[in-house]
Amino acid sequence: MIDSNQKIYVAGHRGMVGGAIIRQLKKRGIHKIITRSHHELDLLDQHQTTCFFKKERPDVVVLAAARVGGILANSTYPANFIYENLMMECNVIHQAWQCGVKELLFLGSSCIYPKLASQPLHEESLLTGLLESTNEAYAIAKIAGIKVCESYNRQYDTNYRSVMPTNLFGPGDSYHLKNSHVIPAMLRKCHLAKLALQGDVEAISADEERYGEIPEDIAASIGYNSAEKSLNSNTEIFVELWGTGSPKREFLHVDDMASACLDVMEQDPSFFKLPNPSFVNIGTGKDMTIHDTARLVAETVGYEGEIRFNSSYPDGTPQKLLDISRLSQMGWKPRFDFSSALKSTYHNYLSR
Repeated sequence: MIDSNQKIYVAGHRGMVGGAIIRQLKKRGIHKIITRSHHELDLLDQHQTTCFFKKERPDVVVLAAARVGGILANSTYPANFIYENLMMECNVIHQAWQCGVKELLFLGSSCIYPKLASQPLHEESLLTGLLESTNEAYAIAKIAGIKVCESYNRQYDTNYRSVMPTNLFGPGDSYHLKNSHVIPAMLRKCHLAKLALQGDVEAISADEERYGEIPEDIAASIGYNSAEKSLNSNTEIFVELWGTGSPKREFLHVDDMASACLDVMEQDPSFFKLPNPSFVNIGTGKDMTIHDTARLVAETVGYEGEIRFNSSYPDGTPQKLLDISRLSQMGWKPRFDFSSALKSTYHNYLSR
């Protein structure tokens, strides 16, 4: 139970998840929030993390800091994903215990579940099969985080809980086309293609300055020359997406996720004691194909051109639908429907 007199450290406050949790804390009247940027505190550094906890002495910790990315980033940098996430988890959780922190929330991911686990994914499915190879390193790090929390609870009687959110999107998301997740990547690709169809090279250039470089393959698909800030009028414009479009995914607005996280922290500790799972799935309980998702994103953006699926790239896990029965027992329900959440997210994208 969090009250307004407690000091709460939110690790990763500049990220999409951490930022949403801070918004939700303030909405609930909690303002004693401690934050540090990566420049101010490197959570990979054990000494820095130790000094921070000894100085600040937070009462509650929310561990939302993580190395994150989409299927391309996970496939390209597995060593970074497993090392950085393991180090952050171990440093923060251990120092929290050392400084007497009894309440901690660890943010995991739905990718912890086996690739071919039965759908929807129950918390009890953890460690019952092989992981999806494209994000195995990240998943193993997140599984380790759950087990670190469980181990400290068993040995030291702490109240360290974990949540496993589904695919998130919303304010604060990354739109870098080499590292972003599904929704932001789709949204930006469709937006750039729409601008190309309109011949608006100035808007494309401004988007590149705001959200990062446009990779060569994507630039070629819209006929954009970054060096010359020009468009090739003869280009057959299209949006290319990885895979076949057949996998199903579940999506949740990040503000809904943050609301669920705080509800989880309000629950009685007995809800998380073994043999009950020490973590809770956070999602909507609904999914849709990547193909249908892309069509809805294109409609939201106003892109009416062609969408191509490149089956030479991996699809990833066939389906990742979370069972949210434990979350539903708490009385929690998402506030956003998917369509309105997409519109809100695109508006935020345009206004940043």
